[in-house]
Amino acid sequence: MSKSQAFTDEVFSYTNEGFEQIIYFYNKGTGLKGITCIHDTRLGPSCGGTRLYNYRSEEEALYDVTRLAKGMTYKNAAAGLDIGGCKTVLIGDPKTVKSEEYFRAYGRYIQSLKGRIYTGQDMNITLKDCEYMDRETDYVSGVLRKGAGSTTILTAYGTYVGMKAAVKQKYNQDNLDGLTIAFQGVGSVVREMVQHLRKNDLKRVYFTDIDEEKIKAFKELLPLANYVEPDEIYDKNCDIFSPNAIGAVLNDETIPRLKADIVAGAANNVLEDEERHGQMLEEHGILYAPDFVINAGGVINVYTEMTGYHEPSAIQTTEGIYDRLREIFSIANEENIPTFKAANIMAERRIHRLLEMRQDTVDTRKRFQWNIE
Repeated sequence: MSKSQAFTDEVFSYTNEGFEQIIYFYNKGTGLKGITCIHDTRLGPSCGGTRLYNYRSEEEALYDVTRLAKGMTYKNAAAGLDIGGCKTVLIGDPKTVKSEEYFRAYGRYIQSLKGRIYTGQDMNITLKDCEYMDRETDYVSGVLRKGAGSTTILTAYGTYVGMKAAVKQKYNQDNLDGLTIAFQGVGSVVREMVQHLRKNDLKRVYFTDIDEEKIKAFKELLPLANYVEPDEIYDKNCDIFSPNAIGAVLNDETIPRLKADIVAGAANNVLEDEERHGQMLEEHGILYAPDFVINAGGVINVYTEMTGYHEPSAIQTTEGIYDRLREIFSIANEENIPTFKAANIMAERRIHRLLEMRQDTVDTRKRFQWNIE
């Protein structure tokens, strides 16, 4: 079997795992190149952000986009939203490919899908990028004319209240006073979170990133924060390890190095293998705030825009991340299972309950029509 045939077979194999659609797209004039994965639309149109990253191969991009899309289905369900999950990854160097025409071409592609997906910001996609996309499509959120603008604001706030929920569970305290946090990645979400962190008397902050501009910006916001090299962040003594960049960072090599009691951050799919590494965190006594629950603030913002933006509702729903995490921790304790399993159970239960309700409603209508006839 040729390499190309093996890759084709891999793509089609996702349909056997419940994925609804995988789309490869390319625009020669702008260099736009990417993959969209629609995982599930049973609760409603799919929704998920767009990520721009310089993947080493199409195989790596496919692996990332499918994991992210499935995670969005669970994230949206767990957040109480009536939408399914999708994701798009754009393949390229964020520092060289961006332009107005690049993102307007992407917007035209989104429009061609006729509402099967709604998208917005994710890694390396800014509010300005979304504004360009918005000129060509009705299906991009996180733009000022539709609501609050950048999804970063509520993603940061939701991650912050999620940290507080984990701290309440682990230490039975209501704030972050006296704690040490190690941030892996200090992009826009973490920088936005600084305003909330300042409400607490933190003991120490460690941080790392691979982007010099982000390092400089974060240092200006928190001058007393301690920069460490990227690989050193796992070894720092801290209360909270907060991953906020790429996924799959918690694995066989890194988990034994952690010197933290809590993992809570805005990155998606931080467990390289959910089953194996979620269990490893449990065995190491580390409380894991499932990523698709704690970082749901952004998609809550998007959903509120889709249904008619109302800022108080968006904020209130985001604050509910605290209660949803507390419920997950309770399920985990009651059923003696890791928190990632408890989060999946909560999401799956909601999906099944709503599908059963809708089916019961259809059956009732059919019986009612039959009785009239």
